[in-house]
Amino acid sequence: MAITAAMVKELRDSTGAGMMDAKKALTESDGDMEAAVDWLRTKGLAKAAKKSGRTAAEGLVAVAVKDGKGVAVEVNSETDFVAKNADFQKMVAGIAEVALGTSDIDELKAADMNGKTVEQTVTDAVAVIGENMSVRRMATLEGDTVVNYVHNAAAPGMGSIGVLVAMKGDNEAFGRQVAMHIAAANPASLSEADLDPAMVEKEKQVQMDIARESGKPEAVIEKMIVGRMKKYMAEVTLLNQQFVVNPDVTVAQAAEEAGVEITGYTRLAVGEGIEKVEEDFAAEVAKLNS
Repeated sequence: MAITAAMVKELRDSTGAGMMDAKKALTESDGDMEAAVDWLRTKGLAKAAKKSGRTAAEGLVAVAVKDGKGVAVEVNSETDFVAKNADFQKMVAGIAEVALGTSDIDELKAADMNGKTVEQTVTDAVAVIGENMSVRRMATLEGDTVVNYVHNAAAPGMGSIGVLVAMKGDNEAFGRQVAMHIAAANPASLSEADLDPAMVEKEKQVQMDIARESGKPEAVIEKMIVGRMKKYMAEVTLLNQQFVVNPDVTVAQAAEEAGVEITGYTRLAVGEGIEKVEEDFAAEVAKLNS
């Protein structure tokens, strides 16, 4: 597979690796971006390899909570200009309120919103605003107490990242701190028990390959992996992460001190995992004149 300059740039941006290292990684991995990231990590050349997904689409995530149920809904648009539009924001807020009475994205799209389905409401808005839009994702969370938080708020209850936290116990101020922590730290799961086994096994294999590069005996490597995987769990699981408000304790310890138990969370970021092809202005003009 031909390795393009754009591919090299993308890998450099996501890992912090040098240009030649990025090109070699892509060559060794036959252009597979994820495999190239792992190759760089194995060689100790990647500064970071967080699979948070590229945020390329625009729009808003809106959150709403009522009677122990919380919802987060992502509504996408083509440009951030629309995300700042008051009419778009009003529509997104309305969709979030409707979402409280539904259980999944398909039910939400078919739900009534001022005499029309949500899907038809969005379609009508496309015709008025002149830009493509879509209700992309929805997440729900229930608990004794559900707290919501939005990061980079564009309007009340909506922004670039929406977080919901469910707890046993009533301490909304602490719950909001945890929600802010989640927005910043982006944990992969609540606890070790909730982690995807395939994700854990892949990380273990990468760490094994890194350790073998040192040339140490297998028996020593096995002991090294135990410590490295323990550190990995502390980095990616919410309850084991150092609490951003007080790094001297874990989130689980902070929750115990606050008299609550965190039972679940959800985090949606605008455009997460969507890749948008970007062209410079000159290229767009050239296309129009060709």
